[in-house]
Amino acid sequence: MIPRIDLQAQITPTYFEFLDALAESGFRGDIERSYASRLAVATDNSVYQMLPQAVVFPRSVQDLSLLLSLGTKPAFQDIKFTPRGGGTGTNGQSLTETIVVDSSRHLNQLLTMDVPGKRARVQTGIVKDKLNQLVAGHDLFFSPDLSTSNRATLGGMINTDASGQGSLVYGKTSDHILGVTAVLVDGSIIETGPVSGAALDAKLEEDSREGELYRCVYTSVTEHAGEIEKRFPKLNRFLTGYDLKHVYHKASHTLDLTRILCGSEGSLAFIAEAWLDLTPIPPYRTLVNVKYDSFLSALRNAPLMVKAKALSVETVDSKVLGLAREDIIWHSVSDLIQDVPGKVMDGLNMVEYADHDPDSQREKVDALCAQLDGIMARGEAGIIGYQVSDDLASLNRIYAMRKKAVGLLGNTKGRQKPIAFVEDTAVPPENLADYIVEFRALLDANQLQYGMFGHVDAGVLHVRPALDMTDPAQEVTLRKISDKVNALTAKYGGLMWGEHGKGFRSEYSPTFFGEVLFTELRRIKSAFDPFNRLNPGKICTPLDSLDQLVSVDATKRGFYDRQIPIHVRDSYTPAMDCNGNGLCFDFDVNSPMCPSMKLTSDRRHSPKGRAGLVREWLRQLSAQGFDPMAEEAAIMTGRTSVKGLVERVKFTWQKQRGEYDFSHEVKEAMDGCLACKACSSQCPVKVDVPTFRARFLQLYHQRYQRPPKDYLVSFVESYTPWMAKVPGLINPLMNNKLVKASASSLLGMVDMPLVSQPSLTKLLADGANTPFDLNELERLSPEQKAKTVLIVQDPFTSFYDANVVFDLVQLARRLGFNPVVLPFKPNGKPAHVKGFLRRFAHMAADSAQFLNHLARLGIPMMGVDPSLVLCYRDEYKTILGAARGDFEVLLPQEWLLQQLPTLPAQDIAGESWYLFAHCTEKTAKPTTHQDWAGIFAHLGAKLEAVPVGCCGMAGTYGHEREHLDGSKQLYTMSWAEPLRKRPNDRCLATGFSCRAQVKRIEGQGIQHPVQALLGLLK
Repeated sequence: MIPRIDLQAQITPTYFEFLDALAESGFRGDIERSYASRLAVATDNSVYQMLPQAVVFPRSVQDLSLLLSLGTKPAFQDIKFTPRGGGTGTNGQSLTETIVVDSSRHLNQLLTMDVPGKRARVQTGIVKDKLNQLVAGHDLFFSPDLSTSNRATLGGMINTDASGQGSLVYGKTSDHILGVTAVLVDGSIIETGPVSGAALDAKLEEDSREGELYRCVYTSVTEHAGEIEKRFPKLNRFLTGYDLKHVYHKASHTLDLTRILCGSEGSLAFIAEAWLDLTPIPPYRTLVNVKYDSFLSALRNAPLMVKAKALSVETVDSKVLGLAREDIIWHSVSDLIQDVPGKVMDGLNMVEYADHDPDSQREKVDALCAQLDGIMARGEAGIIGYQVSDDLASLNRIYAMRKKAVGLLGNTKGRQKPIAFVEDTAVPPENLADYIVEFRALLDANQLQYGMFGHVDAGVLHVRPALDMTDPAQEVTLRKISDKVNALTAKYGGLMWGEHGKGFRSEYSPTFFGEVLFTELRRIKSAFDPFNRLNPGKICTPLDSLDQLVSVDATKRGFYDRQIPIHVRDSYTPAMDCNGNGLCFDFDVNSPMCPSMKLTSDRRHSPKGRAGLVREWLRQLSAQGFDPMAEEAAIMTGRTSVKGLVERVKFTWQKQRGEYDFSHEVKEAMDGCLACKACSSQCPVKVDVPTFRARFLQLYHQRYQRPPKDYLVSFVESYTPWMAKVPGLINPLMNNKLVKASASSLLGMVDMPLVSQPSLTKLLADGANTPFDLNELERLSPEQKAKTVLIVQDPFTSFYDANVVFDLVQLARRLGFNPVVLPFKPNGKPAHVKGFLRRFAHMAADSAQFLNHLARLGIPMMGVDPSLVLCYRDEYKTILGAARGDFEVLLPQEWLLQQLPTLPAQDIAGESWYLFAHCTEKTAKPTTHQDWAGIFAHLGAKLEAVPVGCCGMAGTYGHEREHLDGSKQLYTMSWAEPLRKRPNDRCLATGFSCRAQVKRIEGQGIQHPVQALLGLLK
């Protein structure tokens, strides 16, 4: 049995007292001090891990001011704070052992929109892509573009002075920040912006805290102007660490503290709000995808693209292209980046043009294409082909692939994973190719694998060497490579950090700034934060401080992971492989990725958060000598049942006594998972929460008694077939108020669906279906088998939505096929969701044996509900391995597509149909939308895919009382509006749970696509 876990890292008493005082002070935000909440922000997208004392989520500027002013009290002067936004940093900028102040949960609004002035005022927790969605209706956008733009916050962008694609034209974040509202370490609030002439002179004379800051910065930049000009690199990008070069403009006698705060990584002040400069959206955009025989060819040819007046030139190497081909993303771009017959594409330059004048746009694109044609005709530069895309949808698809490149690199096989630590070096673009030759030689000399992509127009390349950070020797290699890359970038006139900030690389600051300017940085830090209380150790320390800068040698996640035995790590790769890229933080409610994260805005309830909790859970088990693999093996063979009962009683008693167990915190996070499986395909590294969640629940419930609802769900495939036999008795009973109240209070289940009336058996009684007879099927001729289809039942559609199965039978008959509905065999998915893995294994083995026997007949098999059908392909392989066999159960659209060549095309006029596809289906099978659209088009009908996220039902999740409100909120967030503005009788949903949710909330159900097809054929 699992031993009691009581290793919670304790909060320092002073911090505990501070948090208590904060809670009583009028602070309106959230204060979280649980171990799980702290673990959720102990990592980012870097290799480092630091457990903070607490996490606070302010709701206003006043909350920030109150938080910091409370820290000035004598009892709390040792309290330190670090700001956090999206948590996507690659160098640990927001990691700390102090208090994390997270702005993303509440401070995330667009406050003011000034369309004529092309300005907007925002709270800095707003996500960059969300802001652009809000202002797009005015043909404006915030132009600095990041690969993490769907989860990076404006505060994080400001603090790292982020830039990305198109920076040669659009610049970096600081070029678009007009002013900020900043909260200083003493809680005072300042507004920054350009101050000129007499107003600046007055500010410099002002006897105030703000006046002191102006005087300090002004003195530094005016007395050391020559050194600043000499030291600061002549690059499009800027190194984070107080922008002395741009803070003061001598000719106009203008000083803007905004420039000092941009890139300060939260080490000077908390930035709460900002005025942004917005850019008109160019209506004409074109992307030229140039293909090369090698990555070096792409690099050396990039300057030609820049000279050809391109907005941006992005590049990816063969490693990234190869990983993209293995990912769900490739289905969306394969037609736009087609392979060249007889050639190997090992490099790609994505060249974008954007303009407000169509003639100017076409002239630039045509000129480049003419150059490319000439180069290819001469067989030069390694160019093997190119493709041009003009429509916005195509551009967005290609850039989605490019943006996913960071995460894709983490999906390499084996224990060595490409990691971020020298991934954003910047050199003058003309030096890039030669620099990369030396960079590659350095990595090759250390026998390291790596992937490369980046912004070659700006001389920035993202390079991620593959290391196993659980190996102490490879941690030494990380230090060695860091030092040598630091020297190499200096040799080529560049920077080690051209885009992602310093963070734990701050120790290299003195070598770039030099003694004189680094002293000035420390002087500025002293003026803003004299006692080193804001993000301590990052950028620099105050002049009189003895504190040290953070170092690349800081504690890394690998230090904790290596405490888990190798055989356990290798078994739990869906959790261990999470690299923190944070794609699961996607704010877009129409994205299927992790609905629970969208619902709660709680990092614990994300794939990244849950993976981190499971890693720590495994580490703590290992520390106590417990082997989860051995216990799992015992459970699956049934050897722990008696002992398990004893342990459940024992630990239930301990729980009632209030003894702490970290596994309860893990359980809380797991309970919020909808088991939709979107993470297993949408996450670049395939973090599969439902898989390790089921394993966790199995072990957890060897220790703690299960609630009744778990058994109710797990056994649904056993009792539902019996209920379906007597719908006239069951349905009135289920509708009884007393029964409903009892189900809610005793079982925790609500809104249970009614079984179908008439039942599927009665619907098929008229002979529409050929009764199942194995002997008869075996005697069929090959020609007869080719016109037969076997329909595999699932417990939800067959017994709760029987009309869909009946209509599928009729559709098959109308298409000239002989449909045979197979006897119902439990699939086991409900048992898997609740962690009854031994029960699931038995059901899966029995079902697989039956289906494998039928598969040998050579007759296609088809199932209706995507969640259950895809379970045969996923969970069955995970549990049964090779014992699963080779049987295949098709989704309806997969079977219908096979029949299209034999079906006469039709021309049926009518309104459009609208498809609301199941989350599991459209993520695991990315061609879902186009498959159904093609089938409808063959019949002359138009089918439009509606971009929605989760409906909120997710099997039985929406029927559990504790999740009822969340289930309905998810529906409102994504499905309600798009469904209500379309005719109900034209809306279609492939998932049973989706149709059940619509019926529950709208009072009227919608059809499955096969029902619409049947109607069209009639």
